[in-house]
Amino acid sequence: MLAPENSAPFADEAATVDAAITSRRSVRAFLPDPVADDTIREILEVAARAPSGTNMQPWKVYVATGETRRRIGEAILNSGVRAEKAEWDEYKYYPDQFFEPYLARRRANGYGLYGVLGIGRREVDKMRAQHDRNFIFFDAPVGMIFTIDRRLNKGSWIDYGMFLQNIMIAARGRGLHTCPQAAFAPYHRQIRPILGIAEEEIVVCGMALGHEDTSKPESTFRTDRAPLEEWVTFRD
Repeated sequence: MLAPENSAPFADEAATVDAAITSRRSVRAFLPDPVADDTIREILEVAARAPSGTNMQPWKVYVATGETRRRIGEAILNSGVRAEKAEWDEYKYYPDQFFEPYLARRRANGYGLYGVLGIGRREVDKMRAQHDRNFIFFDAPVGMIFTIDRRLNKGSWIDYGMFLQNIMIAARGRGLHTCPQAAFAPYHRQIRPILGIAEEEIVVCGMALGHEDTSKPESTFRTDRAPLEEWVTFRD
């Protein structure tokens, strides 16, 4: 543990790290400005310092730009499989039945996003169109698809979450934004042939990476966080 007299030099670094974490958001509108391959590589190399059980490093990443990124979107959007009918046959992201406090938080998120977009609660077609923007990575120039070997167990999925968070924070440190997207997981059949993903790999999620388009209304949306009192217990 650092001695108190040695902690002062880290104050600025703590502020920088905190700013990267607290400014991370799921951005849903990106500019077409390209992201250099070297920057993508740097982000992934930094993120790979995430901890994993016995250093197994269970992640695998497919980076899609240009034509490949476009083909992924077209394959999904032309598949005829609507989001509400997509089959989560590899793993389930959400519970079968939502319950409190998670139901209220989910609703607040949906109502907040659709509210800034001017989409009413009964405008199903507009909701679908907004959801479909996932599959063009919200116009980001870089899309990433993440997979994990299906023979690995739950512990490796926990490790994977830390890796994904590292990517998002490293991106913020470079002035970039991201959006993690579980929406890709049910469409692994459409994605596999484009990226050459082997059958032993489960598609975990996608992620958009790029520069935020601050002119779009969805860029004004901010989520809140429950206060510590709701989820932290201190014991002396």
